Amino acid sequence: MTVADSTELSMPVEESVCDRLLIVSYSEEGRSLAEILAPAPIEITYTEVASDAQLTISHSSPSWLLLYLDTEAIGPLEVIKAAVNHGATVIVIGPGTSTKMARQCLNRGASQYLASPVSVKRLFSALNIPLSEEMSEFNSCGAETRMSGVTFGSRFSASNRMQQVEREIERVAPTSATVFIQGESGTGKEIVARTIHQRSSRRHKPFIPVNCGAISPQLIESELFGHEKGSFTGAVREHRGVFERANGGTLFLDEITEMPIELQVRLLRVLETHRFNRVGSDRELETDIRVLAATNCCPDVEVREGRFRADLLYRLQVFPILLPPLRDRREDITSLAEGFLTELNEREGCQKRLTEEACAILNEYLWPGNLRELRNVIQRAFIMADRTIGRQELPREIVNPPMSDDLARGPCLKVSVGSSIADVERKLIFATLEECKGRKEKAANILGVSMKTLYNRLRDYHAAGRETAADRL
Repeated sequence: MTVADSTELSMPVEESVCDRLLIVSYSEEGRSLAEILAPAPIEITYTEVASDAQLTISHSSPSWLLLYLDTEAIGPLEVIKAAVNHGATVIVIGPGTSTKMARQCLNRGASQYLASPVSVKRLFSALNIPLSEEMSEFNSCGAETRMSGVTFGSRFSASNRMQQVEREIERVAPTSATVFIQGESGTGKEIVARTIHQRSSRRHKPFIPVNCGAISPQLIESELFGHEKGSFTGAVREHRGVFERANGGTLFLDEITEMPIELQVRLLRVLETHRFNRVGSDRELETDIRVLAATNCCPDVEVREGRFRADLLYRLQVFPILLPPLRDRREDITSLAEGFLTELNEREGCQKRLTEEACAILNEYLWPGNLRELRNVIQRAFIMADRTIGRQELPREIVNPPMSDDLARGPCLKVSVGSSIADVERKLIFATLEECKGRKEKAANILGVSMKTLYNRLRDYHAAGRETAADRL
């Protein structure tokens, strides 16, 4: 059974307003439901113990029961029965692959069985709670990512590595520690940053992301620290930088290793003193921010090559989080794909689903673009499909990838033991470019780096006179 199938399972129920809600989860992962619904104008009771749930139902008679199941189990069926006997409306969120569990819950009296992951919008709709403007803003700041598991996915992930990431986020989010997020392009680094912000005491203050690799080197200083009117040509008005605008909240510096080396000294000073100057001003300003940083490069290599300051790296790496690429968490590919498809179905009012053959193809692909690429592939297939997404609806490059999924069968690169990481990286880049016949976009995609990063590497190699014929062998 697919997610699309299971979310259709429901029984007729009279509409009522959810005023007293009991949330029952048989694992701590269900706590996110209580966190997301906390701002709603309802009375919420949360428990992970079946006996406590039974007592609450008997003494408080909640109007609604929201039951979260992460595995198939028989025990929760008795909780459903007790809640229904006391007049409660029951919503179950459970595994999307279990037709048997869905049927059993509905037969016991549950009004709806929603396959996880479930979006915040869908959850509020099921509970007949209006999604207020405040909650919409809360949702945009990260509640959707926590609940749906579509973009981040750790709470509903079968991957041990993603479960470890979730535990790290839970530990570090309430603190004021600087977090350094590392991972390939498209692995969800900004989503992790937003999740940390939303679970921190700063969640009601601004979250401002800055892509250090997408801003012109001539403008990045002004963007970070602001400038005074007339401080340089084109400065026709005063400008507040992100360190001012993020005051009290969280500043996310993405692609931090792309920041010009001369600005890294200023950034280090701000991190140490929480004080800075606008461009063209001698007046010091104070800022109270938490800095989260991210990179898709190996920071140690950047330091070794002289592109990133070691002291800044030490200051940022208070708490490192490493996100695995999608190819290393293949057990999540099907659930992530179905989650993306559920979002599209809800948005477009459709009921399209993935076939088993499509899921098998998706699981065989290497996904160099990670979650971002998977989302785009599902969207393309969704557009092409009538009712089901099968082999014909998937892009040709996914069904028949240009390079074998088994890298060992393709061209190999020999590396001598004792070679430096920088030399191995250089040779790999040139070998990949040669295999791609000079197509830089394709090479960057295979290598899992941005075009800007690839161009920077080639520029550095050319400047150092290290682009030799031997490198292309």
